[in-house]
Amino acid sequence: MPTIARARSAGERTEAPARKAPAAPPRRRRQRSGPAYVFLSPWLIGASLLTVGPMLASLYLAFTDYDLFNTPRWVGLQNFERMFTQDDRFWNSVWVTVKFAVISVPLKLAAALGVALLLNKSRRGTGFYRSAFYAPSLLGASVSVALVWRSLFGSNGVVDDFLGMFGIHIGSMVDQPRYALLTVIALAIWQFGAPMVIFLAGLKQVPSELYEAAALDGAGPVRRFFSVTLPMITPVLLFNLVLEIIQAFQSFTGAFVIGSGRGGPSDSALLYTLYLYQRGFNNFEMGYASAMAWVLLVVIAIITVLLFRSSRKWVFYAGEGTR
Repeated sequence: MPTIARARSAGERTEAPARKAPAAPPRRRRQRSGPAYVFLSPWLIGASLLTVGPMLASLYLAFTDYDLFNTPRWVGLQNFERMFTQDDRFWNSVWVTVKFAVISVPLKLAAALGVALLLNKSRRGTGFYRSAFYAPSLLGASVSVALVWRSLFGSNGVVDDFLGMFGIHIGSMVDQPRYALLTVIALAIWQFGAPMVIFLAGLKQVPSELYEAAALDGAGPVRRFFSVTLPMITPVLLFNLVLEIIQAFQSFTGAFVIGSGRGGPSDSALLYTLYLYQRGFNNFEMGYASAMAWVLLVVIAIITVLLFRSSRKWVFYAGEGTR
């Protein structure tokens, strides 16, 4: 009994709550965090001067009449009122951008996922093909590639000659309102390399045991894709979807070059950012352009929030075991 009593007493001493370490004095805490702020200072200075400062200046200019040469004049909500009620080209650019995003984003993600599935299997030369498919993402946003794209779809271009072999003569697609936006969309889809790499990383994380169990249950390749692969990569799909929608609403270079800086014939390829550029740097309406930029920011933020809220119903996280 004395042994039990001593053990119980020792156990009680062991279970006694540990004393909290005394908090470091404020001076010592400042000394510890000082080096961290020194290392963070370049980023803090850059973010303040190059991001936060211009954003605040843009927010102020959105409520002014400013032409780069005279002092900004406060006009309140006039820029937004004119934008929503009097500017037909603004609404046309919104409609063109929505069509561009709705068509290009799903096709681009489908192409990226399809190629990622093909490259997920170990074959000879897989590394070369991965690099080859990723290369357009590095070059696609450049002006030179957009010029090449314009020549491909222009009059007597490769596409026109190829279609001519089948008796289809369309002519210059970039100069026709019916096809100008399609050429910009095709250029966007061609840049599927970046989401492909992300899909490929997600496919590598799918446990092989799931495929083996599905195969034992008699599931074929299509059933395994929809019942195993697709649910397991939904977090990656959400990530790619958010990135691609943001990028689609910010697309500029392709529409600028292919549309000769005017938005194509009859404003058929006038994306929102291109119209913003025209207002700011062609018409010198910096206040109006700033208002358009903030409208775009708010719209992208709303779409991103809606996507994350909807993800609770269709994104599967294996660790949680729920949708």
